[in-house]
This record gives sequence, C-alpha cells and structure tokens, in this order.
Amino acid sequence: NETKVMYFILLGFPTTAELQLLLFSTLLLVYLLTVLENLLIILIIRKNPSLQNPMYFFLGNLSFLEVWYVSVIEPKMLVDVLSQDKRISLQGCMAQLYFFVTFVCTEYVLLAVMAYDRFVAICKPLRYPLIMSHKVCAQLIAGCWMCGLTTSSIKLSFIARLSYCNVDKINHYFCDISPLLSISCSDSSLAELVDFILALMVIMVPLCTVVASYICIMFTVLKIPSSQGRQKAFSTCSSHLTVVLLFYSTTLFTYAHPKLMYTYRANKLVSVLYTVVVPLLNPLIYCLRNKEVRFAMRRT
Repeated sequence: NETKVMYFILLGFPTTAELQLLLFSTLLLVYLLTVLENLLIILIIRKNPSLQNPMYFFLGNLSFLEVWYVSVIEPKMLVDVLSQDKRISLQGCMAQLYFFVTFVCTEYVLLAVMAYDRFVAICKPLRYPLIMSHKVCAQLIAGCWMCGLTTSSIKLSFIARLSYCNVDKINHYFCDISPLLSISCSDSSLAELVDFILALMVIMVPLCTVVASYICIMFTVLKIPSSQGRQKAFSTCSSHLTVVLLFYSTTLFTYAHPKLMYTYRANKLVSVLYTVVVPLLNPLIYCLRNKEVRFAMRRT
C-alpha cells in the first residue's frame, strides 16, 4: 500500500503576502551581489600580474567555487518565495543535494589548502616558490574537487536508496541531508551513520590542518623582532582566518551532529548564514582587509 513520492514540497520560510516581495527583493539583491563580487575578484586576479601567485590563485578558485555554490540554492529559493508551487522533483532534489554537498566539501578542503599555503609562505619563505609551484597548486585544486565529488557520491549512493512514501513535505528551503533522512519511511540508520562519519572527516581533517597551520604561523610570527614585521606577516592571514571562522562555525553546527539532535528552526536559520550571508561577506572580507586586492581593484 506504499505510495512512492515523485516530488517534494519545500516549505521554506512561512511569510505573509506583504513580506513576500520584500524577502524576494532582498534575496535577489544578495544573490546578484554575491555573484558579481566573486566574478569581480576572478577578473581582478586574472588581469593583474602582481596577483599571479599561489595565494591569489587559490582565492580565485574559491570565488569560482562560491559562484556555483550559491547558484545551486538561491535561484530555486527565489522562485519559491513568490510561487505557490514549491515542488521539486525527486531527481531534481537529489541533483541539488549532490552538487551542494560537492561544493561544500570542496570548500572545506580548499580553505585548508589556503591555510597550508600561508603556513609555507610564512614559516618556510625561502622554499615557498619551490614547494608551492604551479604544478603543486594545480594538483591541490584537483585534490579539493576530487574530495568533494567523492564524498558527495558516497553520501548520495546511500541517501538515494531510501524510500519516501506518503510524506512529501521538506521543512527546509532546499534539499539538504538531514531533512531528507527525517522524512524517509525506510530504515535510514546506515545512511545517517555514513553521513555523520563523512561529515566529521570532511570537517575535522581540514579543520585540524587549519589549526595546526595557524599554530605554526603564530609561533613563527612571534619570533619576528619588529612589530611592523609581525603585523605585516599576520595581515596576509587575517582575511583567510575570518572566512574560515565564519564558514566552519556555521556548517559545523549543521552537519557534525547526529539526526537525533536535528532541530528544523535552528538549522534553517543557520543554513541561511552559510548559503546566503557568508558567500556575500567572503569577497568583501578579502577586498577590505587586503591592500593588494584593493590596489589591484582600483587599477582594474
């Protein structure tokens, strides 16, 4: 007597008719600004020879990643704000989830690679050009994407096997893992375990890399005799460290806990931070806190 679900209804955020247009306008403005900011950073890095080094190569890749990252979520979110039909097909839901998980996991690893780059630049400055060669940088970027694609494929291979019957409403504004596990009518314990283990690995291994890199950076910077030298050395890390704190803190709250600790309202609110707010702030953080980027922007 099971009726298999062919589509889901994304409940999103309940709003009154008066607030719908305001919410739509705000989200549209944020989305357009996010895309334009990141495309501008990519353009600035490509057009300025002074920014042709590993740090800005990774920053350009981060901006490229975030353009796709927000584009997986926000266009559908914008349509659903104004539309009465908030349906998404089962295949569309799985596709959205696959690409979203890929981009999130890739960003975790990429931020760790950027921390390693700062570690080599500050702690091993004489060997920096040799260690962070063009070939190594390209291999590191390829590794980030391979990690994201592999993690996403493993997670989706378990989630796609689950059955969804009778319940077709997802209490979220996009297809995320925890809401899908919550409404499954089949045993989701194995999928939940795999998701939890992979989430911890993808978050904690890069996080440990970031922490270890910055501990070494801190000890090296403290050995610099002049305060001006210490300030200059740490200024190259401050933007990256701010981005890491914003991204890791919000996503860690959402993904590094078991299904039993899942709360719809809290997770939806935190999800807005890392899918809408943080991608908007990242380019601003790098531009406002980085003199080289500001100078290159004025020249461009």
